[in-house]
Amino acid sequence: MHNSLEALLDSLIRIRIESLYGELDKSNSSYNQFSSERNFYFKQLHELLTEDIRKTLFLYDDADLSLQAILEREIYLQGFKDALHLHSELKVSLD
Repeated sequence: MHNSLEALLDSLIRIRIESLYGELDKSNSSYNQFSSERNFYFKQLHELLTEDIRKTLFLYDDADLSLQAILEREIYLQGFKDALHLHSELKVSLD
């Protein structure tokens, strides 16, 4: 039961985060500006570095993205927990 719930939540979180990134991309000029700057700087670094250092940069970026994905999932799960706790507190105070 726990594994199936976790798999369901993982899928829901992944879909929701992808949707949020899509909305940010469409509607948030600051997000688009920083995203463009990041991509520009990453491309500059990639072009200026030796092949060995490029591999290290790629591995660094890959590890950073993996950490970000873990953090996003944990933040989303904590949001669920906080909402459930708030719901319980409100229900108790209204009863």
